[in-house]
Amino acid sequence: MSEKTQNRYVITREEISGKPCRIAALYDGKRRPVELWPKAAGQETLSGNIYIARVDSIQRNLNAAFVKISPATTCYLSFEDVKHPVYTKKAAKKEELCVGDELLVQVIRDAQKTKAPAVTTNLSFAGTYAVLTTGNLKHGVSAKLTKTQRAHYMTLLEETASYGVVIRTNAAAADDAAVLSELHSLKKRCDSLIAAAGHKSCFSLLSQNDPAYLKRLEDLRIDELEEVVTDDPEIFEQLCEKFHISPDQRMTFGSVPVPIHVVTTAEGVRLRYYDDPMLSLPALYGIKSALSEALGARVWLKSGAYLVIEPTEALTVIDVNTGKNVAKKAAQENFLAVNKEAAEEIARQLRLRNISGIVIVDFINLENKEAEEELLSVFRAALKKDPVPAQLIGMTKLGLAEVTRKKTQKPLHEMLNGQASPF
Repeated sequence: MSEKTQNRYVITREEISGKPCRIAALYDGKRRPVELWPKAAGQETLSGNIYIARVDSIQRNLNAAFVKISPATTCYLSFEDVKHPVYTKKAAKKEELCVGDELLVQVIRDAQKTKAPAVTTNLSFAGTYAVLTTGNLKHGVSAKLTKTQRAHYMTLLEETASYGVVIRTNAAAADDAAVLSELHSLKKRCDSLIAAAGHKSCFSLLSQNDPAYLKRLEDLRIDELEEVVTDDPEIFEQLCEKFHISPDQRMTFGSVPVPIHVVTTAEGVRLRYYDDPMLSLPALYGIKSALSEALGARVWLKSGAYLVIEPTEALTVIDVNTGKNVAKKAAQENFLAVNKEAAEEIARQLRLRNISGIVIVDFINLENKEAEEELLSVFRAALKKDPVPAQLIGMTKLGLAEVTRKKTQKPLHEMLNGQASPF
């Protein structure tokens, strides 16, 4: 089996600062953590939930409205996100949004510091192979699929004119029947929700998103995932249900049926319930040390060099230092090797720490322009492995590499309430 198919997704519990915390972690084929998602007990997210909201105010200077999804929760709705809205009550005969209107919205961002949650009228229903949308009616296919695959799926989607559809990267490993079956299920789910909304009162929660650990699983590439393992029997059942593993498939045959702790999905992903009393799952995967290292400022490289990662309010600064590295060859050749190693590790650290926004990297100075281009090529290739869009802008006149990474969630240190060492 190739290395890229050996990723493992671990779901477990660990105590952080004396409080129980749910941890979802993705490990690559080298058993290195590449994603860590801690969620404290009782720490809920609204993102993905669909509500019947009421327009509370119109702010034309902000090109937005403020809507309530509950008597106590006000959300920000940009006019740019008001496309093909589904109203359950219209306060005025005007087509435009008015105070008092009641309509369906979906939360696209949780509250952040002083910012209210953000919502959209473009309802989104995600599956393993596709995402169906009600507001944006365009059809699209993942750029990570081949040109032939993209053309094939665009032809396949011609009959879904009433909805927007995005074919996900996971569709590369599926046949047309599986993709079309999922699209049919997503349409049915969407139509049922809209029909039911007409009989519900304002502030009703119409659809609640999956727990974060299951939602994150939807965004992982199935063809790169070998195993999902958990030590929680309830989560193991949720995983089996998500992958359509029936209760009968989880039991042995015979006069005394016994629960099966390892099953394989139709996509070839192994689901495992871990119950070894001698070694806990967090200890087996070094969850505590992985979290501690991901919160530290210094990251050591195998060559003896190290990175210093410093997040600030405006941007994140990363410095590459030679450290204990001792050159056994020409200095510039050695600097290039260290920089390339650093570029690979920086790409992993951005994903691991969920760093977003502007990132400035101070690599070791290279005198040769060709060597600099080689370094940037390695850096771009490493950043492309990240499922969150990350772009290398280039080098500044001062020799600093500029990177931007899309913000999707809080960075790891904010998830843990800014604690430098929570253990």
